[in-house]
Formats: sequence, C-alpha cells, structure tokens
Amino acid sequence: MGIGDEFKNKAEELKGQAKEALGDATDDQQLEAEGKLDQASAKVKQGIADLKDKAAEAFNDVTDKFSKKDDA
Repeated sequence: MGIGDEFKNKAEELKGQAKEALGDATDDQQLEAEGKLDQASAKVKQGIADLKDKAAEAFNDVTDKFSKKDDA
C-alpha cells in the first residue's frame, strides 16, 4: 500500500471522528452516525491494505526461496 492510501485512510478516520464529536455536541444523531460510519470505513480499508501488504510479502518470500533453490 502506498503512503498516499495510508494518508487518505487516516484522513477519513479523522474526518469521521470530527463528525462524530460534532454530532454528539450538537445532538445530531445522523451526523454522529455518519462519523462512526466514516471511521469504520477507513478502518476496513486500512485492514484490507494491510492484508494485501502481508500477502505480497509472503508471495515475495516464496518466490525468493524458489529462485534461490533454482540457483543452487
């Protein structure tokens, strides 16, 4: 995952926190719910990106082992 994606996810999470806090402060349940949804969405996106990174790392480890085996 790129730094840009990580930044976007964090920005979305912070936006959600701000919406939730503003909704709570103004007793706006819809805004508060939108904030919670934004936060959840950002966390899911971050989790998927982390999973992709781990899968790519595992794939690279396996391919490195096979290429070293072929060189021997």
